[in-house]
Amino acid sequence: MPHELLTIGRISVDIYPNDIGVDLEDVSSFGKYLGGSPSNVAVAAARHGRASAVITGTGADPFGHYLHRELGKFGVSDEYLVTDPRWPTPVTFCAIKPPDEFPLYFYRQPTAPDLQLEKQHIPTDAVRAARIFWFTVTGLCQEPSRDSHLFALDARPRDGLAEDQHTIIDLDYRPMFWPSAADAREQINRVLGRATVAIGNVEECTVAVGPGTPDELADRLLAAGVQIAVVKLGADGVLAKTATERVVSAPVPVQTLNGLGAGDSFGGAFCHGLLSGWPLGRALDFANAAGAIVASRLSCADAMPTSAEVNSLLAERGRLHGAGAS
Repeated sequence: MPHELLTIGRISVDIYPNDIGVDLEDVSSFGKYLGGSPSNVAVAAARHGRASAVITGTGADPFGHYLHRELGKFGVSDEYLVTDPRWPTPVTFCAIKPPDEFPLYFYRQPTAPDLQLEKQHIPTDAVRAARIFWFTVTGLCQEPSRDSHLFALDARPRDGLAEDQHTIIDLDYRPMFWPSAADAREQINRVLGRATVAIGNVEECTVAVGPGTPDELADRLLAAGVQIAVVKLGADGVLAKTATERVVSAPVPVQTLNGLGAGDSFGGAFCHGLLSGWPLGRALDFANAAGAIVASRLSCADAMPTSAEVNSLLAERGRLHGAGAS
């Protein structure tokens, strides 16, 4: 059976402080969690009952063993996880200073196993068959990962997709991984037209297609060839456009504890909506609520909500669509 969602790219161990509201140097204890945006998206979708897998790499070390175990715990297949003995499994530290200060410190220099994926690590049959294939801009920042992503996209030509299949580019721009925004834009332009859906916040969309209003950003993404352009507006909600539709989903306010991971929860939930065949507005509202729930919790992967939790929040806010069936 094909995977409902197959992601590719970053994985790491997130080292998050148990002490909230203090600088990292003042933290006295930490917890560890599975992290890395594409891996978190796979976990998020699995929490909604979707058959998910991730193409990625870890080191041959205890943290790598831990990530294998965590993927299994969350119901995400690790059959395409490569163990690379040359490089250690990366870790990511953050400070948690609500409501809006969550600095990240990536320990991935000079490279990480997930950026050393090569063509032979790409399961082309699985990439071609997956109902949704999800990749991120970060995976394009370094060779051989960049070439491997292009190889995967070659295995999934847009004109060969079924009507219910999607290729999603997460415009996950992290400036610390790139020489400049211009370099990132060059690589994005190589692949944007090969995706059917693009998702990013205003800054990420600006890196991809230049500055403009949210509507202008969405229009440029559509002009580049995607069928659905999703522009996340932070406290103002989410805008999505197709060739015939414009939808704005209002935010779902919560008490923010840790804003990291909310976007990944949004992504996995949005995939669930697409896989369910929902109207765009319903998929956006569901994804918005899923992201809000994670923003109200400490961790990322461990915080991903179930469909029942998302529907409960939507019902509480009077925004549950239909019977709320997942």
